[in-house]
Amino acid sequence: MSTGMSASTDGRSDGQSHGTSDDANVVLGAPEIGRALTRIAHEILERNKGGSDVVLLGIPTRGLPLARRLAARLVAVEAGLEVDGLVGSLDVTMYRDDLAHHPTRTIGATDIPGSGIDDKVVVLVDDVLFSGRTIRAALDAISDLGRPRAVQLAALVDRGHRELPIRADFVGKNLPTALYERVRVLLDETDGRDAVLIEGGAR
Repeated sequence: MSTGMSASTDGRSDGQSHGTSDDANVVLGAPEIGRALTRIAHEILERNKGGSDVVLLGIPTRGLPLARRLAARLVAVEAGLEVDGLVGSLDVTMYRDDLAHHPTRTIGATDIPGSGIDDKVVVLVDDVLFSGRTIRAALDAISDLGRPRAVQLAALVDRGHRELPIRADFVGKNLPTALYERVRVLLDETDGRDAVLIEGGAR
């Protein structure tokens, strides 16, 4: 990902800076993000007839804390589930198709729950769905880790402009954007507060 003030290849900002630019428009605050995650959690349970076979794999950076929040909600609804058995992280760096253009990307950690992913329903969790290339890389990474029964996708924000035939199964907010705009997700775990911003809209 890029620095907070420049767009990444996924059309989002990394958000390392806690400040906001003058043209930032807050489209989701903490209450809206919380409600969106609660709704997604219930949708995951309903679609999969419970959470016993579900594994949530967060795509770093912000997909991982989102996956943990979803897991906490699943545990609160369905008895017998444990957060540690539900959540893992999936680093897709070495599977990206833009490595030749960004060879200095930092490699993150992949951490799969002890039960593995074979015959499980893997729900990929990411903050922003844009071109679909990160998710394509994630699918390639999963194929090296096991054979899940199904793979689903949960995204806090879907900003459109897909370049690949990839669609989210669970979406917190569909957010129409222009290509030149940046979508920036801030989370308390990484940025000190929860918000979704659009930057670069004033032209």
